Amino acid sequence: MQVRDYCIRPAGPEDLDGARAVMLDTVYREFGSGYVPRWHRDIIDPAAAYLAPDRHTLLVATDGGNGGDGGGGEVVATAALDSRGPAHPPNPRHLAERYPCGTTAQLRRVYVRPEHRRRGLARRLVAELLAFAVADGGYRSVYLHTDPAVEGAEAFWRSLATVVHDERKEADGGQGIVHFDVPFDALLPAYLSPRPRTTGR
Repeated sequence: MQVRDYCIRPAGPEDLDGARAVMLDTVYREFGSGYVPRWHRDIIDPAAAYLAPDRHTLLVATDGGNGGDGGGGEVVATAALDSRGPAHPPNPRHLAERYPCGTTAQLRRVYVRPEHRRRGLARRLVAELLAFAVADGGYRSVYLHTDPAVEGAEAFWRSLATVVHDERKEADGGQGIVHFDVPFDALLPAYLSPRPRTTGR
């Protein structure tokens, strides 16, 4: 089997159209929700959401095909981080209290086009996001939520993180979302330790 070469890097203005396409295709084709402004505003303006704020980042993976270096290729995966904790509502109040804005690095938009999955891209992207969070120095926890209806999503995050709340276990099923706490050292090499000190947990 031929091995494809990918380039993972912080997104620049030239990458935003490709990143937006990956994100929109995911919410339409896999989530089935389509674009919902209150949930997906960052998709429409990723520059404002991730490129402008110093403590936020958007990564892209580009495909260089067989034998290329990935540079200048098609955007086939995205991953983002921001300093906004889970809002209440719609998320449970205890999660908003446990993961406050400013000290929580929330992982977002870790999306890989289906034909490029199972090649380690998501793990490489998450490792870069965790390295970014450690380098920031101000984050005390890493949080994310996922829709378990998306094929492979729940299993992937369970392999890296700890479930802190599963809405499917609520009496009414909640939104059906699973919430995770990600260790800073889940994928980081030893030289990036020690993990930032946690507070109140």
